[in-house]
Amino acid sequence: MKELVFLLLVVTEVTSRTRSSWCERGCDCRGDLKFTICSRALFTQLPGRVAPGTELLDLSDNNISVIPERSFSKTRKLRVLLLQNNNISVVEDGGFSQLEFLQKLDLSWNQISTLTEGFSIGLASLRELLLTHNRLTSLDSLSFVHLDSLQRLNLTSNAIYTIQVRSFSSMSSLRQLHLNGNRLASLRNGIFSMLRSLELLNLAGNHISEMEMFVFKPLVSMTLLNLANNHLSTLSFKTFQSIHTYSTHILLEGNPWNCDCDLQRLFRKLRSIQRLFLDDYYNLTCEEPAVLQDYRLMDVDTELCIAETVTVLVITITVVITVLAAMLMGERKRKKKKRGSTGRSRGSIQMSLTTEAHTSPSLCPFSPSSFARTLGCR
Repeated sequence: MKELVFLLLVVTEVTSRTRSSWCERGCDCRGDLKFTICSRALFTQLPGRVAPGTELLDLSDNNISVIPERSFSKTRKLRVLLLQNNNISVVEDGGFSQLEFLQKLDLSWNQISTLTEGFSIGLASLRELLLTHNRLTSLDSLSFVHLDSLQRLNLTSNAIYTIQVRSFSSMSSLRQLHLNGNRLASLRNGIFSMLRSLELLNLAGNHISEMEMFVFKPLVSMTLLNLANNHLSTLSFKTFQSIHTYSTHILLEGNPWNCDCDLQRLFRKLRSIQRLFLDDYYNLTCEEPAVLQDYRLMDVDTELCIAETVTVLVITITVVITVLAAMLMGERKRKKKKRGSTGRSRGSIQMSLTTEAHTSPSLCPFSPSSFARTLGCR
């Protein structure tokens, strides 16, 4: 019995030593070592020892600042890598190049300001990328070039103000794109090209005041478009008419709408399109004109446009009457002038004949009496 107890103690000690060699100090290696938790371990750099079979590695809430090249060459089986809440400002080219099975990468709440082409090398299997609350200011055509399988991209709360054409062109599988809480002022044609699988596009909380006519046309699978809390005062009907999905829900609340009749007619036409659903139409409020500020758009619809229609009708009728009166007066003057001209012509002929009769007395003796009197003969 004592020998059995001694043997168990030896096995336990050996196992403990082996486990300690697998796990970095400050980490917790659980179960069969597929989960390695190193959260809040005060790391300033990536740990040197992680079990090769680890599938989930949690390095959140540390002070890591750099992801060196080929950092995870010994943990190629990783499927989930959590690096949120660190101080990462530099991701060297090929930093994740060994993670061919990685499906989720969380880099939220860091200091990343640029994404080079080398950032995405090796991430061909990645399905979810979180880059919220970083310092990104622009996206170009090389930012996500190797992310062929990506389905969810979250760029919320950065400082992105420009997106180059075809920045997302490699993401034919992307289903969700979150760009809310950035500094976009306009949306240009081509920035969403190739996103034929995109279902959710979140653009809320930007500075968007204008959108080109066909910017949403490539999004043939979009079911939710969130444009709430931007700087839109009006819309172009053709911008939304170009959306050809079977059913798209659109959010527009929190924009400074200019509630004129053109906007009323626009929303009336948009609401008549059966494939588009303006989910928050009844919450839209006016910013301009000043007399309608904070009024709900639906409350000023009928009164505003009826008044404008009546005004336009009165002006139109007045103009028509004025033009007709001017034409009638002109016609009368023309006829009067014509009659006056005819009378003067007849008078001139009579005076001419009378004068000729006086100056040609030889005509009188040979003229009948009535004709002689006409000529002024005695």
